[in-house]
Amino acid sequence: METIYFDNAATSWPKPDAVLAAMENYFRFVGASPGRSGHRLSIEAGRGVFETRNALVSLFGAKDPLRIVFTKNATEALNIFIFGLIQPGDHVIVSSMEHNSVMRPLRAAAVALEADLTVIPCNPFGRLDPEDVRRAIRKNTRIVFLTHASNVTGTIMPVAEVGRICREHDVLFCVDAAQSAGAVPIDVEAMNIDLLAFTGHKSLLGPQGTGGLYARKGIDARMRPLMMGGTGSRSEHEHQPEFMPDKYESGTLNTIGLIGLGAGVREICSIGIEKIRQRELELTAAFMEGASGISGVTVYGDPDPNGRVPVVSFNIDGMRASDVGLQLDDANGIMCRPGLHCAPSAHRTLGTAPHGTVRFSFGYFNTREQIDTALNAIEALSFSSRRKSSCPA
Repeated sequence: METIYFDNAATSWPKPDAVLAAMENYFRFVGASPGRSGHRLSIEAGRGVFETRNALVSLFGAKDPLRIVFTKNATEALNIFIFGLIQPGDHVIVSSMEHNSVMRPLRAAAVALEADLTVIPCNPFGRLDPEDVRRAIRKNTRIVFLTHASNVTGTIMPVAEVGRICREHDVLFCVDAAQSAGAVPIDVEAMNIDLLAFTGHKSLLGPQGTGGLYARKGIDARMRPLMMGGTGSRSEHEHQPEFMPDKYESGTLNTIGLIGLGAGVREICSIGIEKIRQRELELTAAFMEGASGISGVTVYGDPDPNGRVPVVSFNIDGMRASDVGLQLDDANGIMCRPGLHCAPSAHRTLGTAPHGTVRFSFGYFNTREQIDTALNAIEALSFSSRRKSSCPA
């Protein structure tokens, strides 16, 4: 039985051969830590990490590779933003479609710092009205957090419009690009993004344990590091460096992971993000059209696939999402993710709490044949569920 992997929103798989080759080459022929020594292997490791910064700057429309800070994932980057910038008494705005990587640290910060949090409701499709953000801004509003694309429905948020509103009101704008980086074009300058959090193991095609942040010039002077320690720079001082990216990169970097991430980003640039977007749109549209025509199946989120990254959530009448996921795996070899997807606020918005949904998330390496196989499997499950419910007790 073929393995059909529809869980790319959690971690993309398979990885490009170039990613595996780059990581193997590092371990076989380099192996050293960047910035910790002056010998040629350490210099080579540092060069590889810097090339990854350069690739990300190009992908995100930024200018200075030193504005890229590496973390182990987007969650760490978001925590740096939240606990590094929010002050007692600040007002913070967020949407109702956010992941717990935003909501949990924000709730904690609101209590610890006595900050005020406003959650902007999205509509039942998961869409945000930018004017609702404008109306929520106050004199003490410090920062707006917004996911670029929902990890539950794939709905793409109006980032450029919200960014413009934030810039007009001199409010910091932070975008969670965990689901969008590598899947849709991002231009931090054109979108007025002050802070961007990204992860490496999803649409950027890198390994787990990689991610980072982009911070517009000047913001780092106001942002406290989440962790301090050795950086390989200014070792004569017992105070944390104040310059980017060292201020936020304490401890030895995940060098092999970042080498792999760089290869993944270069693969995206080689293929072309527009070509990737078009292929994933075709897969998403084919699945949505087919699933919407199956009796007993409810598809959530924006009905227009152009308004999504390749993420679709659905339910089958009479079946728990967890049972659907188990049966798709056991009987059809289809890997997906049922449940609440670490985003309970999003599911309350959709009306799918507390049980959640079945989530399919497609990638560039999926095929139309796999979509057809999945649709046939869902139709069979829905038919079986309807048949059971119609039988007398």
